Amino acid sequence: MSIDISPSAVPTDAVAGPQSSANRSEAMERERLDAIAEQAEYEAEDYDDEEDEDESWFDDESIAFVASLMAHMGIVLFLALATFSPHFDPEAIVIVSPMRDVAEDKIHSIEEIVASEVPQEQIGSNADSLESAIAMATAQTFAETAQIPSPMDMTPQKLATIDLNNFFTEPVAPLQAMVNKKGSVGEGHNGAKGAVDRLTFEILQSMEERPTLVVWVFDQSGSLHRQRQEIRDRFDKIYEELGIISSQEEKSGKRKNASEIPLLTSIVGFGKDVSLLTEEPTDNLQVIKDTVNNIEVDSSGVERAFSAVYMAANEFKKYRVKRGAEGPLRNVMLVVVTDERGDDQEGLETTIDLCRRYGMPVYVIGSPAPFGREHSLVKYVDPDPKYDQSPQWAQVDAGPESVMPERVKIGYTGNYQEEPVIDSGFGPFALTRLSYETGGIYFSVHPNRNVNKRIRKKETEAFSAQIDYFFDSNTMARYRPDYVSPEEYVRQVRASALRTALTTAAKDTQLETLQAPKTRFVKRGDAQLATELGDAQKSAAVIEPQLVRMAGILAEGLKDRDEEMSPRWRAGFDLAYGRVLAHKVRTETYNAMLAKAKRGMAFEKEKNNTWILEAADEVSVGSKWEREAEKARELLNGVIAEHPGTPWALLAKTELETPIGWKWVEKYTDLNPPARTGGNNNNNNNMTAARDDEKRMLKKPAPKRPLPKL
Repeated sequence: MSIDISPSAVPTDAVAGPQSSANRSEAMERERLDAIAEQAEYEAEDYDDEEDEDESWFDDESIAFVASLMAHMGIVLFLALATFSPHFDPEAIVIVSPMRDVAEDKIHSIEEIVASEVPQEQIGSNADSLESAIAMATAQTFAETAQIPSPMDMTPQKLATIDLNNFFTEPVAPLQAMVNKKGSVGEGHNGAKGAVDRLTFEILQSMEERPTLVVWVFDQSGSLHRQRQEIRDRFDKIYEELGIISSQEEKSGKRKNASEIPLLTSIVGFGKDVSLLTEEPTDNLQVIKDTVNNIEVDSSGVERAFSAVYMAANEFKKYRVKRGAEGPLRNVMLVVVTDERGDDQEGLETTIDLCRRYGMPVYVIGSPAPFGREHSLVKYVDPDPKYDQSPQWAQVDAGPESVMPERVKIGYTGNYQEEPVIDSGFGPFALTRLSYETGGIYFSVHPNRNVNKRIRKKETEAFSAQIDYFFDSNTMARYRPDYVSPEEYVRQVRASALRTALTTAAKDTQLETLQAPKTRFVKRGDAQLATELGDAQKSAAVIEPQLVRMAGILAEGLKDRDEEMSPRWRAGFDLAYGRVLAHKVRTETYNAMLAKAKRGMAFEKEKNNTWILEAADEVSVGSKWEREAEKARELLNGVIAEHPGTPWALLAKTELETPIGWKWVEKYTDLNPPARTGGNNNNNNNMTAARDDEKRMLKKPAPKRPLPKL
């Protein structure tokens, strides 16, 4: 400690005088002592603070220690977490399989609930609770060996070239098995032989998977006589092509175990009743042919096709029950042979459910459905040559090809029933849907099938439906009907103004049209001409309201026409609306042209006395009808351009061949023609040579039996 005692620290008044020097000295001494005391006290406090700091553990050395510890721990931790690249051996091959992504379960909220208005008759799974065994799954059977080869792209290496595809065996399941495939429709054939040949391929595919049972379900009506014989005669070829003609061992009486026989056959007949014609499935070819040959003709006119299929599926479902890892005992294929739509269509849905539950495809060898019609005519010739062989025509129920009629019943310019019958390209709806839903095929069979020419009525072969025009199957594939349940069909129709308008118009009764209207009017007097013109107007006046109402119904469909994506529905609507407008304009302008003539028209040539109303493209009696005529032509020409090679295009083209408007043409008629004289005698009054007595004797005609109900 040091105290400043330099002269500069002494106050200047210290030299003021000798009298106060002593006092000042004492005061200064006291101040010096007080300063010394304060300084000592201050140093004592600092010393205490230093002692307190010395007694604390967190001194400078502690801080250094902690800092060192943390640094070393950081280094150790870094070394522990650091990764080092291993030595890479260029000669080694490492195959790394990436980890599969595990999808997390997500909880989806239900935003919309839709309830069906149709009551359900069945609940639970597809299994039959009454069966002791488990029903086979409805999905197709897949091969255990992978079908699709490895898609990996191999990179050549220096050591070797490896092709992973060599590690896999050849696929044994068809590619179609990878999807939930429906059946095939619209396959056209010229006869039952062609359909059976195609069916042989289907049987072969089934036999490659496991032994197969084919159940033939024959319509017993008389119109199926020829087709049954064709199929009977084809059985030899079926068994021969499948390579299962009876071996010498079997011919000697040694029979195989039933489970070892690759193909078994059973026969079912149906008409008014359904009969199992073979007690047990058999591979005896002669028994099969004799059974088909002896099928009795059912003349009741009732065809219970769906009951027959249901009975056959229920009878042979035991072969489709799953038996351990090997699956069911046999595949079962049902083949229906008929030329009608079936009279028990109410059983369609239950039959589909049963066949799908046990995996039984249904194949149908049937007739084509007439386009937009319920009935067609079959040319029937008595199968017994001892009776009259002249053809007779019988009506059969063969259509339509859709759930509801989608074609307006209107003729060209006359009777709708006299129109040519057109092939729809598909079979009757219910039977075709049965094939489609069960994975089978509908074979549309007709012996006169020819897409290049019209088949006249006299050219139609016996036991075949009269169909004038046929169409290419590939072209018609885009125009397949909607093979859905009736409830779903109605729902789709109600959702579209176009479809609602077309089906509403199509289910209406037959539209009347101008049938051979009077077009020639001879003027003998003004009153007489006016009367004849007025009488002709009456026929048009009766027809007009029906056509106006029909045009109004179809006009409602225009609002959804641009949104309709189905070519079938667009073609059907445009054709219907175009034809109705064309007939409406023809009828109303015919009436208007007669009214114009009643008001009086002068002949350009004084000699002429006859007015003739000829069809023409021009519409000269009103702008409204002119606009409607132009709209009709636009729609019909659009059908021809957008849907070539279809029934809609054919009908549109035929409709346009008749002009929509009318025009008056004047001519002369001789009101007093000369009387006819006696006819010419070209034989010069010579007697006809007498015929030979033997030639004049007529052969007794064969007896004629009444036409059976087909």
